[in-house]
Amino acid sequence: MITIDVTMFIQIVNIFILIVVLNIVLYRPIRSILAERKKVFAGLGRDIETFHKNAEMRLEEFEAKIAEARVSAKAKIDEARAEGQAAAGEKVGAVRSEVEADKAAKLEALEKDRAAVAAELSGQVEDFARDMAAKVLGRAV
Repeated sequence: MITIDVTMFIQIVNIFILIVVLNIVLYRPIRSILAERKKVFAGLGRDIETFHKNAEMRLEEFEAKIAEARVSAKAKIDEARAEGQAAAGEKVGAVRSEVEADKAAKLEALEKDRAAVAAELSGQVEDFARDMAAKVLGRAV
C-alpha cells in the first residue's frame, strides 16, 4: 500500500529535478534540432518552388520562341514559294514566247515550202494529166 511520508516528497522533488535536467539536456536540444530541421525543409521547399517557377518561365519562353520561329519559318517558306512561283512563271513565259516564235518561224517556212511545191507541181500537173490521158486512152494526146 502507499504511505505518505518524507520519501514521497523526496521522490516528487526527484521527479521535478529529473524533468528540469531532462529538459535542459535532452528536450531543448532535440526541439532546437527539430526547429532547425523545419527551417531547412521550409527553405528547401521555397527553393523547390522557385526552381519550379523558373522552369515554368523558361518553358513558356521556349514555347514562345518556338512559336515565333515557326511563324518566321512559315513566312520565309511562303516568301520562297512565292519567289519560286514568280521565277517559274517568268521562265514559263519566256519559254512560251520562244516556242511561239519558233512555231511561227517553222509555220512560215512550211508555208513557203508548200507554196514552192504547189508551184512546182502545178507546172507538172499538165504533163501528168497528158500522160494519164494517154495511158487511159491508149494513144498520145
